[in-house]
Amino acid sequence: MASLIYHVAVSLDNFIADQAMMDGDIESTLFLFEGDHVPDFLSEIQQYDAVLMGAKTYEFGFKFGAKPGEPGYKGIKHYIFSNSMQFESNAEVELVKGDAIEFIKNLKQQESGKLWLCGGGELAGALLANKMIDQLVLKVNPVMVGEGTLLFGSAKPRLKLDLVDMKQYANGVIKSTYDIVYT
Repeated sequence: MASLIYHVAVSLDNFIADQAMMDGDIESTLFLFEGDHVPDFLSEIQQYDAVLMGAKTYEFGFKFGAKPGEPGYKGIKHYIFSNSMQFESNAEVELVKGDAIEFIKNLKQQESGKLWLCGGGELAGALLANKMIDQLVLKVNPVMVGEGTLLFGSAKPRLKLDLVDMKQYANGVIKSTYDIVYT
């Protein structure tokens, strides 16, 4: 069975995207896209067998020249969850319409290795409510953004987490890894 890891950047006030990012104004975002945490992140994502994301997260890559149906991360199978997007699935990128929870439940059972949930606060909240996320890897940026996309969307989880690793970077980013303890 595959493990599902929510590996995402987050602000101190629990947002995975600020309003500037949501508006496509990358120059005005407070999130840190440079620093010594970036090479670590690019190395770490190579451990994943597939990446899962909602439409908004996938569309974010379009601001950097990606096109529908193209992978955002080379060499990793992509599953994009959207009932409104339109593109042809291919060997690298599969568009999944319908019940994302059921699809991911089956994917976890059929696959081995690590599945990376890289974004989609509402999707993350629904997966957490269904006890499907196994681990959180949070790259906590030293910023407070006030509004944007929440880490778990509208879900209000109440969980116990076990800290398994933590690393601090010179630019103030702290990467913490937690196993989720479901009761």
